[in-house]
Amino acid sequence: MTAIRQLRPAQTIQLVIAHLVLLAYTALAMFPIILIVINSVKSKRAIFTTPYAMPNSNTWDPIGYETVWDRASFPSYFQNSIIVTLASLLLIMLAGSMAAWALAEYRFPGNAIMGLYLALGIMIPIRLGTVSILRLVVDLHLVGTLYALILVYTASGLPLAVFILTNFMKQVPRDLKDAARVDGASEYRIYLMILPLVRPALGTVMVFNMIPIWNDLWFPLILAPSEKSKTVTLGAQSFLGQFVNDWNAVLASLSLAMIPMVILYIIFSRQLIRGLTAGAVK
Repeated sequence: MTAIRQLRPAQTIQLVIAHLVLLAYTALAMFPIILIVINSVKSKRAIFTTPYAMPNSNTWDPIGYETVWDRASFPSYFQNSIIVTLASLLLIMLAGSMAAWALAEYRFPGNAIMGLYLALGIMIPIRLGTVSILRLVVDLHLVGTLYALILVYTASGLPLAVFILTNFMKQVPRDLKDAARVDGASEYRIYLMILPLVRPALGTVMVFNMIPIWNDLWFPLILAPSEKSKTVTLGAQSFLGQFVNDWNAVLASLSLAMIPMVILYIIFSRQLIRGLTAGAVK
């Protein structure tokens, strides 16, 4: 008991220091987001003269949101981003979990090599193959469509999904799967039964993929630059000109674009933390 009591002050100090560091990092990470939001409802003059001040009766001006919603096709951009993100995540989770199940459950010649080959996709940026991807999309007549973006994002997200899910599926007890086989369950039924057990891994994969997909500007600019297929990030660029920039509209569009990601991150944050900590323990 004496030793424990002697350790308590030191543990308290360590805990306070850890929380102060985390709070400082949180403030540093949130500062750009807060700055964008508060300047999105200020006049253009106030954005440059008092960028760090909160909006008041003299500087309040929601013209940026009016421009984005009325004079631009922002609802269409927003809809395109949602379609591309949700469809890509669905295909990544489906194909990635099935491939991970095969690599984790079945032993066949080339199993390890196949896993290593898929893991190489994490180390090699997909943007290095932009020219080849563009040629392939042109040959498939998918330029200017959302299908091109969905296929590219699915391909880029599969390596990480397979890598994470394979390790988690290997931890599922074999007795559970063998018992299901004895009861007459098919392999597809067992696969569906395993998915809830690796829910933290699925949440981790979803968070790690949805943010890059939603924020990407590279492939929408190259593969889907038409007005009907523009995403939120590409649509925000339409307010930036060579000589005149509509900063009110740019900041308003960025503020609206952050809302879905913040909501989804809050929803899946617990699964993300559980997935990361489980991987760290392993």
